[in-house]
Amino acid sequence: MPGRKPLAKPADGPVLLSGGNPQIAKADGDAPVQAYIAAMPGWKSDFGRRLDELIVRTVPGVRKCVRWNSPFYGVEGKGWFLNVHVFTRYVKVTFFYGASLRPVPPGAGKDENSRWVDIYEGGLDEVQMATWVRQAAAVPGWDLT
Repeated sequence: MPGRKPLAKPADGPVLLSGGNPQIAKADGDAPVQAYIAAMPGWKSDFGRRLDELIVRTVPGVRKCVRWNSPFYGVEGKGWFLNVHVFTRYVKVTFFYGASLRPVPPGAGKDENSRWVDIYEGGLDEVQMATWVRQAAAVPGWDLT
């Protein structure tokens, strides 16, 4: 976003943008997602690692990329189904077609299809998250091209 100033740069890592979101260059594959996860501040890095492992276990062959300073997860030929974004006190996990998931994730905004869940420290329900990830990966997702 124009006018957005970096907050901090860890000694050997990426700049952290407003709210602590790591600034990672647009790229495809696991490496930029792992760089993002490693740069997530505090407890959020452990959450990011656990979420990434859960997604990889739940969706064999999952595709990964970073766009707009956020990791995206998708299925080849189906599109992107989920992204992650760091905020000051929580991490937002957005399901692009989350309105079709059961139960529907609690967060909603202007996009009638997208739903999200805000994860606070210690708040990951792995069973529920795996259920949502499995369902989200089974429906057509976003095309980022």
